Amino acid sequence: MTETRTLLAALSLVIAGACFLAYPAIRPYTDETSLAGAEAFASPAWLLSHTLAIVGFILLVPGLLGLYSRLRETRAESLGIMALVLTWAGVGLTLPYYGAETFALAAVGREALRQNSVDLLVTLSDAIRFGEGVWFFGAGLLALAAGAVLFGAAIWRSSVLARWSGIPLALGFALFLPQFFTPPAVRIAHGLLVLVGCWLAAWSMVNSGRKEKRLI
Repeated sequence: MTETRTLLAALSLVIAGACFLAYPAIRPYTDETSLAGAEAFASPAWLLSHTLAIVGFILLVPGLLGLYSRLRETRAESLGIMALVLTWAGVGLTLPYYGAETFALAAVGREALRQNSVDLLVTLSDAIRFGEGVWFFGAGLLALAAGAVLFGAAIWRSSVLARWSGIPLALGFALFLPQFFTPPAVRIAHGLLVLVGCWLAAWSMVNSGRKEKRLI
């Protein structure tokens, strides 16, 4: 893997981590069964925060590909390829739900405000969030969690990357689903954990590449 590709993959993880922190930090938190919830859904902060989450998931794809490339031709390669497949599948299954959260709920919020109708807000938001798409969302986050844990194990097992550098990444994505049921402060703290995980993985990739270059 060339130094340029390593740097691009690491940059993808760095930006992804920042997006995953910005998402819960910017996201408005209100009673979503009231018109205040409709205002939150219709707000620019809602669109921006959820769009950043989407960008974070997208940038995981090249970032984790770069991470796998650092694990190739090591004794952790088999774990690495399984981790890559699971995380990519997880991203693919998760993104459609985030699209609905971002744009469909924004449209619902605007219409609920126009009609001054809490019933419309609750009925449509529940249909969007808890319809068939929630199964894709749950499966996606579980696959992403499993893949991140396998990446952590592969990093630990490899002789290329810092053994501990995959632990925060594994923890961050393993907790991605449970954190939705926690207070805002915990969700922001979780975003910080994911940022640390992505940044440590990026640092470990770049650092290992520089060590190899010195040896050559």
